[in-house]
Amino acid sequence: MEPPTLPPPDSPTAEPYPSPSNLDLATRTHNQHPFVISSRKLPILKAGPIDAMSERLKIPIPEMIFGDNLVAITHPRTGWRIAFSAEPALDTVDKTGEAGMLRVAYAKEWSSSREKTSAGISEVVRPFDWSYSAAYRGDEVKAGDGRSLRSAGGERKEGQEEEGIPLELLKRRDPILFADEVVLYESELDDNGISILSVKVRVMEQRMLLLCRLYMRLDGVVVRVRDTRVYVDFEKEKVIREYTAREDGFENVKRSLYMSGLMPDAVTVALRDSNQVANLLPVVDHSLDSVCLAGQP
Repeated sequence: MEPPTLPPPDSPTAEPYPSPSNLDLATRTHNQHPFVISSRKLPILKAGPIDAMSERLKIPIPEMIFGDNLVAITHPRTGWRIAFSAEPALDTVDKTGEAGMLRVAYAKEWSSSREKTSAGISEVVRPFDWSYSAAYRGDEVKAGDGRSLRSAGGERKEGQEEEGIPLELLKRRDPILFADEVVLYESELDDNGISILSVKVRVMEQRMLLLCRLYMRLDGVVVRVRDTRVYVDFEKEKVIREYTAREDGFENVKRSLYMSGLMPDAVTVALRDSNQVANLLPVVDHSLDSVCLAGQP
């Protein structure tokens, strides 16, 4: 996408876009040879940058958009990189409504042509995915020699299993050398739920894990969790990316929480916490890919 066109400095509509030097100052970096991990957290965008982003994406922007926030993993020797930020994530949102338009639960009886309500909920039916359910796996820059993440299935021999993320190694109590949590965007879906995209990263001496999670709950309708995990083995210089999408009806999720022994008030609290909900949802999509950056191809 093209960078935003900035208004003249003396324009009354001009707003202070962060300069590259200011972005650099706000960026934390950690060098865990042979990789560099970066994260950046800045305030919500102001009106000018929001309008420019909305124009580029051709959809309205979530009310809380952290457009300068970033988490990235770089392999300087080869130039390989994967980064997570708000605008590319929103660019994966369905902009046509063809994937299925969601309505709030108590609007089912309304006409499908009715776009505004008298109950304070505007645009219940919209020509884009107003739940902001991004299917985002990060933005990859290939290594200088062309190496990039690709499906592990394409390299498997007959009878050989896919090599996934080694969860047992991640359960070890190794000292954490670098950690951060960065929110990319958040929307309360017209007070009918929540849609939040965030990135967590933790780095140990021998390995690291990044989790980019979309948690979308539309009350009375549906609950979605879409996870992109990026695992790095520093010694092997190997990167594994796993994408998992989970989804279920809202009432099914509530029922599962009740069946787990939670009281009604605790169920309400649990529905705000993706960690308590994620494993209750059936998997609807899954993929695994990897790249080894050691040596030469």
